[in-house]
Amino acid sequence: MTVEGMLDLEQLAALHTADEVDTVVVGFTDHYGRLMGKRFDAGFFIEVGAVGGTHGCDYLLTVDMEMEPVPGYQFANWQLGYGDFHLVPDLATLRRAAWLPRSAFVICDLVHTDTHEPISVAPRSVLKRQADRAVALGFEAMAASELEFFLYGDSYRDVHDKRYVGLSHAGWYVEDYHVLQGTRVDSYVGAARRHLRHSGVPVENSKGEFGRGQHELNVRYAEIMTMADRHVVLKQCLKETADSQGVSVTFMAKPHTDEAGSSCHVHFSLWRDGTNAFVGEHDMGGFSVSDEFRWFLGGWMRYVDDVMAFYAPTVNSYKRYQDASWAPTRVAWARDNRTAGFRVVGHGSSLRIECRIPGADTNPYLAFAASLAAGLTGIEEKIEPPEMFVGDVYSATDLPKVAGSLAEAAERLRASDFARSELGDDVIDHYTRAAEVEIEAASRAVTDWERARYFERI
Repeated sequence: MTVEGMLDLEQLAALHTADEVDTVVVGFTDHYGRLMGKRFDAGFFIEVGAVGGTHGCDYLLTVDMEMEPVPGYQFANWQLGYGDFHLVPDLATLRRAAWLPRSAFVICDLVHTDTHEPISVAPRSVLKRQADRAVALGFEAMAASELEFFLYGDSYRDVHDKRYVGLSHAGWYVEDYHVLQGTRVDSYVGAARRHLRHSGVPVENSKGEFGRGQHELNVRYAEIMTMADRHVVLKQCLKETADSQGVSVTFMAKPHTDEAGSSCHVHFSLWRDGTNAFVGEHDMGGFSVSDEFRWFLGGWMRYVDDVMAFYAPTVNSYKRYQDASWAPTRVAWARDNRTAGFRVVGHGSSLRIECRIPGADTNPYLAFAASLAAGLTGIEEKIEPPEMFVGDVYSATDLPKVAGSLAEAAERLRASDFARSELGDDVIDHYTRAAEVEIEAASRAVTDWERARYFERI
């Protein structure tokens, strides 16, 4: 199926000749999920970059949020001299960047400059291995991510100068599904929808969410790698569109103490020969499901604790998990029940599992890879899920809780035989170190909360 906005090299060359595109953004995500890369002259990209790629410093997979090189990583460090890796454009991701003037965009894989083997700890490499594993088992993994965000009337520079307090929310009351509030912000959200549609990211809809100024923009489900790429494009488009309009958005999981958190609900199904392999003859909670469905759900649930650091990668992530907050706090599955960490929805070809645990701050490649690894292991080991839960999961005190902190999640990831077996020791060591860096930074920070609580009264 042709997707509007996607390009091949011939189409890019025609746009360049017509003087409609003169820049190609060549990018990849770091371990935080931030887009890194270079801007190429379109003519040079067509002649050289599309085949030869480019180089980047390998410290980009080890820096902290402030871009400081951090010790303790095996992949790259001062002792190894911080050399280069090679950025290889995946031309299947080449597209118009409609939110930018005269620009196209392509996502790269990272490979070693000497061996040309994939960088195993690069987020896209981690997901690609699991997608290939699914194919080897006879499946095509399909996914969708529902990404929530807060919108403010302040520019990013103004937000910085305000020290991130006293922000002008784009709404002033809870606006979940309110069409009126959606109309008020459509100069921004509508522009983002149109930009995405013209940039190879088919859009379904947008809507107000539960927080003041909180919104969600949903795009169509796709093959898992394509969906992760769409997620990256969506997030970059929303940030840069906001920047161009003098407003700002955040994908923090919990930007405000007194507002709802922002999630990234992940939907999964496996397909075989053009048919949803989750559909079968077994009755399970009123759904007609296959063995593969049961075992995938069973594996995903069993190992969700092991990979929690991929769903909630920052210290802030864990402040979202509060009872009666729309964020799950316990591990259970249920039929169309938003209190559960795993919500089963749809029927027939639309049957799927929704995991409501990841936050908006997740790196989609890592969250998808962790989910797929757990589910496929469930199929291989024929892991049965627990009984379907009926009722309010928040009030069920006998269910296992999600991790309460990044430190807890990192320790579980470090010790997980499953994660080491399926994702690799190097990946687990790399991302537990990334978690440690965030924990160390948070432990040194003096916060507004501390000043408000202790300045006078301690």
